[in-house]
Amino acid sequence: MTTDEIRETFLEFYASRDHKRLPSASLVPATFDPSVLLTTAGMHPLKPYFLGQETPPHQRLTSCQKCFRTTDIENVGNTARHLTFFEMLGNFSIGDYFKKGAAEFAWELSIQGFGFKPEDIWITVFEGDDELGLGPDQEAIDAWLEIGVPRERIVACNREENFWQAGPTGPCGPCSELYLDRGVEYGKEDDLPGGENERFLEYWNLVFMQFNQDPVNTLTPLPAQNIDTGLGLNRMALIQQGAETIFETDQFIPLIELGRELAQKEVDERALRILADHSRAATFLIADGVVPSNEDRGYILRRIMRRAIQQGHRIGIEGDEGLFLPLFVDRVIEVMGKGYPQIVAERDNIQRWVKAEEEGFGRTLEQGTKLLHEVIEQSRESGAIPAADAFKLHDTFGFPFEVTRELALEEGLEVDTTGFDELMEQQRARARGGRAQATDGEGLREGALELVRKSDFETEFVGYETTEQHTAVGEVTEVAGQLLVRLVESPFYATGGGQVSDGGELACDSGDCRAVVTDVLRLGNDQALVVDVQQGELHDGERVVARVDRAARHATQANHTATHLLHAALREALGPHVRQAGSYVGPDKLRFDFTHGERLAPEEVKAVEDRVNDWILRNDPVRPQTTTLAEAQELGAMALFGEKYGDIVRMVEIGDGEYSRELCGGTHVRATAEIGVFKITSEGSSAANVRRIEAITGPEAVKLLREEDRLLREGASALKTQPERLPEAIAALQAKAKQAAKTQAAGGGADEAALVGKATDIAGASVVAEIVEGIEPKQLMDVADRVKGKLGDEGAVVLGAVNEGKVSLVVAVAPALIERGVKAGAIVKEAAQVVGGGGGGRDTIAQAGGKDAAKLPDALTAAKAAIERALA
Repeated sequence: MTTDEIRETFLEFYASRDHKRLPSASLVPATFDPSVLLTTAGMHPLKPYFLGQETPPHQRLTSCQKCFRTTDIENVGNTARHLTFFEMLGNFSIGDYFKKGAAEFAWELSIQGFGFKPEDIWITVFEGDDELGLGPDQEAIDAWLEIGVPRERIVACNREENFWQAGPTGPCGPCSELYLDRGVEYGKEDDLPGGENERFLEYWNLVFMQFNQDPVNTLTPLPAQNIDTGLGLNRMALIQQGAETIFETDQFIPLIELGRELAQKEVDERALRILADHSRAATFLIADGVVPSNEDRGYILRRIMRRAIQQGHRIGIEGDEGLFLPLFVDRVIEVMGKGYPQIVAERDNIQRWVKAEEEGFGRTLEQGTKLLHEVIEQSRESGAIPAADAFKLHDTFGFPFEVTRELALEEGLEVDTTGFDELMEQQRARARGGRAQATDGEGLREGALELVRKSDFETEFVGYETTEQHTAVGEVTEVAGQLLVRLVESPFYATGGGQVSDGGELACDSGDCRAVVTDVLRLGNDQALVVDVQQGELHDGERVVARVDRAARHATQANHTATHLLHAALREALGPHVRQAGSYVGPDKLRFDFTHGERLAPEEVKAVEDRVNDWILRNDPVRPQTTTLAEAQELGAMALFGEKYGDIVRMVEIGDGEYSRELCGGTHVRATAEIGVFKITSEGSSAANVRRIEAITGPEAVKLLREEDRLLREGASALKTQPERLPEAIAALQAKAKQAAKTQAAGGGADEAALVGKATDIAGASVVAEIVEGIEPKQLMDVADRVKGKLGDEGAVVLGAVNEGKVSLVVAVAPALIERGVKAGAIVKEAAQVVGGGGGGRDTIAQAGGKDAAKLPDALTAAKAAIERALA
């Protein structure tokens, strides 16, 4: 059977037995699940159903879920079966059948669908655990005995083997695993399932989801007894295709062959396996909206891409224009595009990010590898690379620690991992710099969730239709020191999708009580109000009028619709790779993070702003509509990565949908003209490969425009000219200042225009890092300050000079970069250490000296790396 045939056999088997077939959820978990960076199991997207927070679309479900596990990154290539990206087949029961039903289905499919002989299948069950207060899983044992499995082929195993949990806390339960006996030729006569041997190959795990673990080792029964099973698709392909390793199955063979064709050096099976696995993983991660960066899931993507690039270089792979990852991406799409049309549709976007990362890392890899080999030679006698050297490679030159460790191991050397981790933690502590630790109100949220779980009603949200509702208080309780109220019907929008919650008030019909609504918690499909009682008391059953703050709601709606227009304008101006990467929509402003690797030019910002205002002036209708997910996708509606959508979705269409259709549960204006005016207030970097635009609309925008008009008039008055001639007057003033500066710096050898022309982009900042010849140390600071002024709002300058064998260094940083964490004093200190000196100064400008002039280029490199880290 091919891998595609195995997938379809499994899903069709369960669909024909009254299981609803679900499409794979994104690799980016839904926003309500912060417990993992990436989807690691088939049940993760279904957690709200298991916890009773949401109603499932059907009690029986089946899916083939894309998964990624970071814990296996370093094992890939070293074993026959470890992967980072894989597909997990599963069948799920939410309060329907339990252990007996799950066992019967698994047995039937194993025998009739996959063709296994009954005598070759062994079973493991949970033996019990004192710490959990559980005995042997007799119910599972009885289920297998009833099917006809001999007792001697049912093996009891410990908690580590046969008790499943997604994390330290959360849904969990005993499990029963199915093993295939491959014969004594793969092991010994006395081998058993669950042991360390190759004879018994586990292929299916049936998890009996009975408990919620919170805190650790404390179990409480779930609202319903559930089934969660997992069958690794690639593991089953290995069995069905008679392969010895995963990498000899039909999904991997084309990738391994491509690596062999491109390799110019001796073929290394480990390198080929890493390239095959990591190129698959990168393709699917980018298709699901992840972009390379230095934090969270973006760092995971960057790590596997760089690991693949390094392995490709090891075996001499060269592709088109020196790039080979794009070739592997095309092969992945060719092999898996039929089962996952999304990667076909996202091909151009995937290729854009893959090419950019390989081009960027190629330079780092060349320099870092050279430096690492020097460190390796110096460390051969001790047998280990010191933590300080590994940290310097990582911190100063941007060389990944994982690559350092892998190359060192290939040379028979260890790396002081513990020491490296300590140095990293010290750096994080310095970066935190005593910042206050924010609390996220998890205690309040958990208490509210527990309240909903025990409740016999669900609040009906009527906020799309009205901002004032006569209703009743369904429940009042205090949680974590705050008063929570649940209404029977509520017009208040709960925080979600980037939009802040509504404010407003509750007023009793009797006139005896009044409460201000300070927050609205989203609890699955339900909600709870956080209130501050101003008069009287609220009681269960109380009749109240719920009033939303209409002015704040309308301002928020205008900003939310403007966010959709901004998204459309950015995609039109910059390209389809632009995707939402985060947002804030409130009554005061909107903030929109989007995937894009370069700073927007002023003319691009203007074009985007003008385009949004054009659409506002057209007064296009804004139409929210309820439709099926399939129909919305067919219409080209944009979905937010990390959000979870059911079969029925709310789609917001602007105009006739020719430029904006998005899946969105937020509130919106009725027509674009209600927005009034749209004004971008800032454009900058949010993270590596993620840009951020902040903007205002309506009255807030008018207020800003009036303030700018006032400043324009005052500026013109100060220069004794008319407002329309102010640019000319300023240009004349600048020319005078420039001439004065030239006179002051007479004798200096700095060509400031040339220095500005050498600026490079680092995470959206314009950075100049150059050696200046023929200039006195006292003039260097003035030159740096002037060059900084010419770089714009996000400029940083690092200049070095040598006079009579002594090094002078100056760093100047624009205020906008200081806010992002770049401090001139800190940067100049790092650079000075390289040249054997020291110094310091203010956050805006600082200077230092040093003795080792030969290392001045390395000092500038260290300064640029420090700036890049601060901006990551």
